[in-house]
Amino acid sequence: MVRVKKSLGKLDSQGFVRLVVLLALAGSSCQRAPSASDAAIDSGDEKAALAKIAEAEPLYNGREDLSKVRQAVALLREARTADYGSFEAYWKLARADYYLGEHTADDRERDDIFREGVEAGKAAKQLQPNKPEGHFWLAANYGGAAEHSTLASLSSVEDIRQEMEIVLKLDEGYELGSAYLALGQLYSQAPRVLGGDTTKAIGYLEKGLRFGANNALLRLRLAEAYASASRDGDAKKQIATILSLTPTPGYEAEHNEAVAKAKKLKEKIGSK
Repeated sequence: MVRVKKSLGKLDSQGFVRLVVLLALAGSSCQRAPSASDAAIDSGDEKAALAKIAEAEPLYNGREDLSKVRQAVALLREARTADYGSFEAYWKLARADYYLGEHTADDRERDDIFREGVEAGKAAKQLQPNKPEGHFWLAANYGGAAEHSTLASLSSVEDIRQEMEIVLKLDEGYELGSAYLALGQLYSQAPRVLGGDTTKAIGYLEKGLRFGANNALLRLRLAEAYASASRDGDAKKQIATILSLTPTPGYEAEHNEAVAKAKKLKEKIGSK
């Protein structure tokens, strides 16, 4: 990790990027980012940040308990504050924010957490533009906000599409093909005037199976898209597969969620 040096005149290119990120985020997130004068004298504490990130990881892994996710978010904010150049702190904060935003029942918390997730994703993207994590979790938070706000939905469709297309170029298999899942969901849910297209959605989701054959959420979205296209037989096949899958370690929360929703979709199709 390259640290911001005390003398602005001696900043190297990576140090300059870190300083730009720090200044761009000043005042934009739930925790105050330092001012330009702070940046000039604060080299960051990488060791402290890494310790906070390590402490947050098992809490995030237990994310079906939202109290653990909130603890992880708090620790990742502390990691970010300790080292504003920590790519890992930013993208993992964006990831935890997305999960919490998707599952909280508190509208105000949801809005705040998605806003923070967007800012964290933007920072991660600026720090490491050639890695998929920042692009993916930025787009995920855009998408989460869009699901709960018509205004956000209208303004975010193209942003989500662009960021997920970048993820595909950088790493098609990232998060078990979840960029394909996101694009499929985008085309399924977007109004036609904004590019919504069930056929395109199905195409993306089917491509994602090359990397996420065990991705239960991806198969769930594919089953839903098939059902929307009146392909109930294909939808039932995906549901049967979901119910037979063993969860990939680390993705138990998403697997369990997909199984519960697949059972409801099966009942809905069966009642037609």
